[in-house]
Amino acid sequence: MTAPEFGAGLWNFATYVDRYAIDGYGQPRGTLEQIDLAAEVGDITWVDLNFPFSPGVSLDDVKAKLAQHGIKAIGLTPDIYLREHCKGAFTNPDPAKRASAMAIMNDAANAVRELGAKYVKIWPGQDGFDYPFQVDYRELNRLAVEGMRELASGHPDLKFVIEYKPREPRTHMFWSSAPKTILGIQQMGVDNVGVLLDFGHAMFGGEPPAEAAQMLIDHGLLWGMDVNDNYRGWDDDMMVGSIHMVEIFEFFHVLKVNNWEGVWNLDQFPFREDAVENAKLSIRFLKAVHRALETLDEEGLAAAQAKQDALGAQRIIQEALLKSMAVDL
Repeated sequence: MTAPEFGAGLWNFATYVDRYAIDGYGQPRGTLEQIDLAAEVGDITWVDLNFPFSPGVSLDDVKAKLAQHGIKAIGLTPDIYLREHCKGAFTNPDPAKRASAMAIMNDAANAVRELGAKYVKIWPGQDGFDYPFQVDYRELNRLAVEGMRELASGHPDLKFVIEYKPREPRTHMFWSSAPKTILGIQQMGVDNVGVLLDFGHAMFGGEPPAEAAQMLIDHGLLWGMDVNDNYRGWDDDMMVGSIHMVEIFEFFHVLKVNNWEGVWNLDQFPFREDAVENAKLSIRFLKAVHRALETLDEEGLAAAQAKQDALGAQRIIQEALLKSMAVDL
């Protein structure tokens, strides 16, 4: 397994609001300031940027700032989940709102092409429903599939990735799991739509992230990933390895044994923590994970798995993971 390249969503370096601190945790930061902070981490060579950029920031400004720091754009995430599209981007009952969301996504696709990024990341946070009997499920599926097909077909030279999530901001997001997203992509009948697997989304959706990764790889659809941690009850977007070390190790082991090569991308929201230090500690842990993968007794693990020997497998995992962490102490 080659040494990983690290990336981060620029929102790792933004400021945040919630229902209680509606005035925000810290001073607002624009796109260019966020890139400067990402560069301070030292190991980040890729960033995922929200689109449109901050007011007054042009595509040329972003290109220049990225070049200044030697950072590349892995993708753009169009803002199709804000107030204007609170009833959905693809599944909004208002055709005019669906059209305005499509315009944002098309503009993002054109910017991805200009930046030479890997993909357009679609996070359809408002597509779904909140109450029983609120929607016609067949119609919801039709709108989502046809809308994504239209978008991807309009840019056959680009890749699009869907980042699924079980809920938030809707109580039920439409693309909510790995299998449901796979089925949707199969219905689309296009070859340029895949999946970005967010470790935390799988966790709080009840999916073992390693199993979800294997399922997506088996269908040729794991085109990107974000990593973080949470308590399973919510998308807490915490520092990598702060809670579920072994499951994170298993997730990356699945990537290794399948020869998956891609950016190890951070998706974290350090509301009250220093954003740069938060990213540094996450990458420190991920480097330990990489070392552990290199020293893991694969033959012993395979033998334990063949017998479904839980304790034997755990002993092997502990030896690799704990030794790799000691190197950095």
